[in-house]
Amino acid sequence: MLSDRQRDLLIAVALTEFSVHYERADRLVDHDVEPAEAVDALEIGSTISD
Repeated sequence: MLSDRQRDLLIAVALTEFSVHYERADRLVDHDVEPAEAVDALEIGSTISD
């Protein structure tokens, strides 16, 4: 079980990560990048290693 402090830190890290991806996606949209291209450029999604 996580302590309140650990949980708060995990939430802060997750929100920061989300913010970074959102900001980068916003910039790509400003440059007329299609959604599929944005996903590829941001390397979002699951990756499967062989």
